[in-house]
Amino acid sequence: MSTINHWTIEDATFWEEKGRPIANRNLLISIPSLLCGFAVWIYWSVITVQMLNLGFPFKPAELFTLSAIAGLTGATLRIPSSFFIRIAGGRNAIFFTTALLMIPALGTGLALQHADTPLWVFQLLAMLSGIGGGNFASSMSNISFFFPKRTQGLALGLNAGLGNFGVTTMQILVPLVMTVPLFGDFGGVSMTLKSDSGTLIGKIPAGSQTWIQNAGFVWLLLLAPLSLAAWFGMNNIRTDEVSPNIGSPLSAVAKVAGMLLIGFVAAGLGVYLILPAPSGLGLPDWTKWFVIAGVIAATVFMLRLIPGTIRKNLDRQYRIFGHKHTWVMSVIYTMTFGSFIGYSAAFALAIQVIFGYQHIPGADGVFTHNTPNPGAPSALMYAWMGPFVGALVRPVGGWIADKLGGALITQVTTVVMIAAALGAAYYMHAAYLSPSPEQYFVPFFLLFLVLFAASGVGNGSTFRTIAMVFPKEQAGPVLGWTSAVAAYGAFVIPQVIGEQIKAGTPEYALYGFSAFYLLCLALNWWYYLGPKAEFRNP
Repeated sequence: MSTINHWTIEDATFWEEKGRPIANRNLLISIPSLLCGFAVWIYWSVITVQMLNLGFPFKPAELFTLSAIAGLTGATLRIPSSFFIRIAGGRNAIFFTTALLMIPALGTGLALQHADTPLWVFQLLAMLSGIGGGNFASSMSNISFFFPKRTQGLALGLNAGLGNFGVTTMQILVPLVMTVPLFGDFGGVSMTLKSDSGTLIGKIPAGSQTWIQNAGFVWLLLLAPLSLAAWFGMNNIRTDEVSPNIGSPLSAVAKVAGMLLIGFVAAGLGVYLILPAPSGLGLPDWTKWFVIAGVIAATVFMLRLIPGTIRKNLDRQYRIFGHKHTWVMSVIYTMTFGSFIGYSAAFALAIQVIFGYQHIPGADGVFTHNTPNPGAPSALMYAWMGPFVGALVRPVGGWIADKLGGALITQVTTVVMIAAALGAAYYMHAAYLSPSPEQYFVPFFLLFLVLFAASGVGNGSTFRTIAMVFPKEQAGPVLGWTSAVAAYGAFVIPQVIGEQIKAGTPEYALYGFSAFYLLCLALNWWYYLGPKAEFRNP
């Protein structure tokens, strides 16, 4: 049966006899569904590099905006997604949101078949791919209800960590499938590389043929069966604590669709305000922080306008906003997951722009950054390694936090992130002022691997803290809400790095992120480790 009416997993006997196999089955379906969500959300980080290599008529700053748009939309959609499970049920929500991912995947494949596709089409598709980012909130909230508190660190770490492997899977799979006519006549014709490209197994020289459209089409092969697996293999927990009034599957899906539409409206307004003309209004760069705050506030406000049972359920779950630690953990979790997803979205293109060109000073002292660097490392050969490391250690972070306490592990990883970010900033600065930037690539790359690893461990430890601080009914929505706020890192980090590269000072981006990490270090100490901690090392 897809519906569960009795669910008491804190009872050890019930858990061992009935709860564990059901929970594990839902987790096993949830992980690959979330993996594909991450892949579709972040695949612009690889697609934009190949668009640059193929000579698509867009500037690097315009290509950075595609990852940023996907990041903004995905983060915004996490706000309504945080409340899907109580309103629609886990099985219904995961099935529908996984199936929706086929729309941007198909659209991206079709748009990439032609180099003269207008920029606004790619921007619209980047918005739609944000569905994959939103899925994280509902997925994590759902899994939190299936496992007892004593095992949530590991369970949530596995769901999030292996789900995060969608970034790595995408960064390995997409460059490979672009080298072959995987879909025959349906896949369209090939294009000729104008610059060297690469895959996990080596460089691909300029003049080679590539099928960039496969970057979208390939996900259809996974999303269709995963949607069926979610429908036939997952469960709705129909208890008062989890999903008491979900109605029929059709009404549940309609509620999810309506709430997603609200998120799209708010995100679309934010994108319009930020994007330069002719796509948008083109507000100054510094206004993005106010735009993000406005998008969040507008989404929360519009959701509360929904009448009927949805309004009643949201009012109950909105109690999390009166809990001080909701806001504390939103900031701290932004440091960990926001860094992971933001660097994942920007890493490949940053490598391409900083190390792929020679930076040559003119007679007036002004540097030029448009001469291809013959000794450049291939961004597509290396970019996958950072997200791979971050996702790999995330379950480890949850497991260690279960043993030693979440706040302690978070504190240690924060110190590491500050040091690694400052070191990476130093080498980024040196590379961007050098005609031979490749000489700085190894230390830059290794420090970024440390950043990814520390953010991954911190992802797991912060989830442990949330599970221990909040009661069961609130923990799921708080997990979704904090993940929504943190996901704006997928917008902020590519946007900030792109702005600073354009200004000629890419290292300033890392300096700013380091200052934010220092703030998180102080918050974590004050609330969870220091002498006045309200919760001792949760």
